[in-house]
Amino acid sequence: MVKVTFTLDEETIRSLRGTAARLAKPQSQVVREAVMDYAARAGRLSEVERLRMLKTFDRVVAAVPRRPARHVDDELREIRAARKRGGRRHPA
Repeated sequence: MVKVTFTLDEETIRSLRGTAARLAKPQSQVVREAVMDYAARAGRLSEVERLRMLKTFDRVVAAVPRRPARHVDDELREIRAARKRGGRRHPA
């Protein structure tokens, strides 16, 4: 174990002490478990963020033009041919 010193506000201290008493655990263990729990969730999206991103995805997907695959293939062929020719009609 490594001993560290932190400065916490009164409300956080009251919450820490109350939680430790309620769980019958040392305060240091409550802090360790809280940090581990926070670290596990830190990279995840909140529910609000997840729903916002899903709405954005639905909006973007709905805006994708619907056209036959043949048209898409033709356009890709034209793009590839232009790239092989240098991609520009005039020097940069």
